Amino acid sequence: MRAREFLMKDAYSFHVDKESLDAEYRNMYDTYTRIFSRLGLRFRAVAADTGAIGGTGSHEFHVLADSGEDAIAYCPQSEYAANVELAEAVAPASPRAAPAEEMRRVATPGQKTCEEVADFLGLPIRRTVKSVMLWANDALVMLLIRGDHAVNEVKVSKLSMLSGFRLASDVEIEKGLRCRPGYIGPVGIPATVTVIADRTVAAMSDFVCGANHDGFHLTGVNWGRDLPEPIHVHDIRNAVAGDPSPDGKGLLEILRGIEVGHIFQLRTKYSEAMNAAFLDENGQTRVMEMGCYGIGVSRIVAAAIEQNCDERGIIFPPPMAPFHVAVAPVGYGRSAEVRAAALRLHDELEAAGIDVLLDDRDERPGVMFADLELIGIPHRLVVSERSLKNGEAEYRGRRDTEARNIPLREARGLLESKP
Repeated sequence: MRAREFLMKDAYSFHVDKESLDAEYRNMYDTYTRIFSRLGLRFRAVAADTGAIGGTGSHEFHVLADSGEDAIAYCPQSEYAANVELAEAVAPASPRAAPAEEMRRVATPGQKTCEEVADFLGLPIRRTVKSVMLWANDALVMLLIRGDHAVNEVKVSKLSMLSGFRLASDVEIEKGLRCRPGYIGPVGIPATVTVIADRTVAAMSDFVCGANHDGFHLTGVNWGRDLPEPIHVHDIRNAVAGDPSPDGKGLLEILRGIEVGHIFQLRTKYSEAMNAAFLDENGQTRVMEMGCYGIGVSRIVAAAIEQNCDERGIIFPPPMAPFHVAVAPVGYGRSAEVRAAALRLHDELEAAGIDVLLDDRDERPGVMFADLELIGIPHRLVVSERSLKNGEAEYRGRRDTEARNIPLREARGLLESKP
């Protein structure tokens, strides 16, 4: 999707206050929605992290495709949609269960990952807790997430206590915990190590974690009994399919998307830096509120192809197709009757305002048909000596499984009725 050439529609807006910015942001959101809808694309507008660009809010517009580079969490029962980087992983609704097991140290030789430990112990991976070590503010920080979950670095980066964090090195981990990575856990660790538990982990009981002893893990671990109740509990993981939707209206599903548009509320990040100010009605100097809005014009074409294709080639949405219909004459070079009928049909359709391509290469039918399917023209009309004997042409839509004969006089009306 990263081509040498990148064409972009770019726009900026400047405002006297946040209310004005909000109104224009909504206007651009609605405009982008209409643009992608008119292009015939299946897309979602998703709440997104502002990233390095900054500001207080942004939305990405994603064309839905299995080959998409971004994961999107959405709720089929509502309008909720967000990039996985931003999607909230809601805390479990049910309270933590009471301890049912005693904590035990069990040998797990060579088993370092949660998957390996769960398989070795014959337990669901949901019973395991993964310890991820960071280095921040010249000290170790232990992140705790469920074994089948993944740390969300964007969410972690927004925790004020972790400014400038990085992954801890093996040397730092071994020095601070006296244990190699793969067997570390939160039980009995030095008070100098800050523990941050994900919401899901804070609600777990009888879980499995590293024993801080090479080759061993602990089972039946419980908060408040075997280790202190977590002080720092945050949403630090990626949302996954089956999580409750943050709007409370269903369960999340995960799909993939190709980003083709992005809008930002920049607020005053750049206007303050550039001293972009104005005098208000009271003669007071105020900094402008800013928004920016972009569409990847050339990327839309590639995304549309990823979303609309089959083994024969492209299936362009009609609004994006280079032509609405292709006229494919069989025997164009050897039959004056076929040539004349094809030209008449081309001119009639063109006069009606229909974008039409006449394939006058005099190729074999198989070559013509394969080429026209490859480039994704939505409709095809075949003119041949055999069809002309009955005053007909052969019609086939790009998504149709079979062709059918139609009277030539009805071709224009048929195509005008087709999107």
